[in-house]
Amino acid sequence: MIKLPRFPVMRPRRLRVSPAIRSLVRDVYVLPSDFVLPVFVDERITTPKPIKSLPGHQYYPPRSSELVTLIQEAMDLGVKAFLLFGVPNRKDMEATRAYARDGPVQEAIRNIRKETGWEPVLITDLCICGYSSHGHCGVPVDCRRGKCIDNDRTLELYKRIAVSQAEAGADIIAPSGMMDGQVAAIRSALDDNGYSDVGIMSYSVKYASSFYGPFRDVMDSSPRWGDRSTYQMDPSYTRDILKEALMDVEEGADILMVKPALPYLDVIYRLHTSIPTHPLAAYNVSGEYNMIRLLAEEGLGLYEDLVLEVLSSIKRAGADVIITYHALEASKYLENR
Repeated sequence: MIKLPRFPVMRPRRLRVSPAIRSLVRDVYVLPSDFVLPVFVDERITTPKPIKSLPGHQYYPPRSSELVTLIQEAMDLGVKAFLLFGVPNRKDMEATRAYARDGPVQEAIRNIRKETGWEPVLITDLCICGYSSHGHCGVPVDCRRGKCIDNDRTLELYKRIAVSQAEAGADIIAPSGMMDGQVAAIRSALDDNGYSDVGIMSYSVKYASSFYGPFRDVMDSSPRWGDRSTYQMDPSYTRDILKEALMDVEEGADILMVKPALPYLDVIYRLHTSIPTHPLAAYNVSGEYNMIRLLAEEGLGLYEDLVLEVLSSIKRAGADVIITYHALEASKYLENR
């Protein structure tokens, strides 16, 4: 009988015995340059105002020096990209402040560009929920089911908004309404108006999630009737994940996005492996942000460790870009790691 050699006990712990060794073999790195910082500009105010639903964040007047200071401080930490959301001074059925030349986002872009030039990457959320009196992402109409959203009429509004944002100086347009054909409509509008260099980061796989509550309070954007389940994706239906993402690829999207992030790490991984041709963003949304803060405030976890573990999990799943309210504090923590 041949006697097989006795192998030693495996010792994976040998690569964990010190911080220096753990750092040496680490293969997932989260960097400030991975982050996109959401920024809220509110044309109703004249000085920055704390956001109760997002502790640690503020509303900024679009033309304020404080807004420029925020952008510059973030860039000093290594955060180069910003996602702008606008709060209008009035709302109407057609969301006219969303595409007005002097709308909150448009004014904020011009202010930032004047003071910082083209170094920061300015991404503009494109939707009408926060600008409309009905709170939906599309134009409501009467239909046989009572009220529904007119997809194609909404696309005409999206085109106007995209051109207005590009004219103001946006680098990337981020349509979040989940209307069918939104990327193609926006791409054609941008190209037809001379903005072929403006990119599109589409909210490609966006779920009808319960994690958006704080954000909707921030923007006062909850639907005034019904919900958004007829256009945002069903969390329990998986067959349209690739279909939605591939539609956006075919229509001209430059970056794809999954929203929210933590409950959908499997979806991030699936898109990362299935569509390697496009950068993939993940939105670490307001409800996820507040969960982490609550854990830390209750003494149930160290905030710094919680934040970096969450962001690492999103990066590990395959996200190239992480939109997160933790961007500034995480960048400070990473300086000391």
